[in-house]
Amino acid sequence: MDTFEGNAEGCYLYSRHSSPSNLNLGEALAAMEGTETANVAASGMGAITPTLMQLCNNGDHIVSSRTIYGGSYAFLKNFAPKFGITTTFVNITSLEKIEAAINKNTKVIYCETVSNPLLEIADIRELSKMAKRHNLTLVVDNTFSPLSLSPTLLGADIVIHSLTKFINGSSDTVGGVICGTQEFINSLRSVIDGASMLLGPVMDSLRSASVLKNMRTLHLRIKKHSENTMYLAEKFEKDGIKIIYPGLKSHPQHELYKTMYNEEYGFGGMLAFDVGTLKIADDLMELMQKRNLGYLAVSLGFYKTLFNAPGTGTSSEIPLDEQEKMGLSDGLIRMSIGLDNNIERTYQEMKKCMIEIGVL
Repeated sequence: MDTFEGNAEGCYLYSRHSSPSNLNLGEALAAMEGTETANVAASGMGAITPTLMQLCNNGDHIVSSRTIYGGSYAFLKNFAPKFGITTTFVNITSLEKIEAAINKNTKVIYCETVSNPLLEIADIRELSKMAKRHNLTLVVDNTFSPLSLSPTLLGADIVIHSLTKFINGSSDTVGGVICGTQEFINSLRSVIDGASMLLGPVMDSLRSASVLKNMRTLHLRIKKHSENTMYLAEKFEKDGIKIIYPGLKSHPQHELYKTMYNEEYGFGGMLAFDVGTLKIADDLMELMQKRNLGYLAVSLGFYKTLFNAPGTGTSSEIPLDEQEKMGLSDGLIRMSIGLDNNIERTYQEMKKCMIEIGVL
């Protein structure tokens, strides 16, 4: 009975409930994010959806950033309403608009620290104050900025990652994690009414062991991703391309980012720029792939540079009129910069591609 009820320490009844590998990975990720504990999942969406389902009931309301991962947007816009949960999407950089969207049924403020794909920066400290004033839970997806930003230290209640990306780092595993209080994680794991338990997005134990192994190099990889991305962002901006990167002074929230980040890990490995049309974007990306500068792929955090046009890729679930409102054109290219040893050579080769296609 003690084993079945989870009271016998070191005894594991069934791996959908828990396993040593999953618990070890969860504790490592909780230590990284500064939370009491964490629960790993089979994917990033397998972390996001149970979290929101656990926090909200029929009739509840969520205020969400309008620029978020397409899967998160589709869940909030199209799926959660089946359970009576509604969402208002707002410009996360406008604290006034966020506050105005809160109503008596609001339970959650949801955002990404660095938004996908426009790289807007959420003011976690101010959002935390707002959440506390209205007795709300602040849920933050930190997939784009592990180690660079620590949302819990800034006041976030729950921090989520897609482990598929930077944390695993080798594009060979899908996974997710929910970092939070022991009380909240216990509620997710409840065999009676826990969303993570009953919806079943369990991470395979072999996969969690693999992610934990790769976490050993995360600090080195994030530093190199940030160093290379900063180098390319500065070079291309000098060439006249309007680069979106929080490390550049031209980024609208550059100074805000500097008040929140862990300086040794830099401004992250993601940048974006707009080439005008999808045709030009595709031509440029295909040429860069042909020249072995990276892969036309929708993921991020790999040792090779990855690029995609999110308007028709990772954000394609967002309706075109909504994409237009948020400033996401089909010519936008999102790049996850790799761990290239000679980044000057990478810059020169990318520049040649841009000149050939007519971007420069």
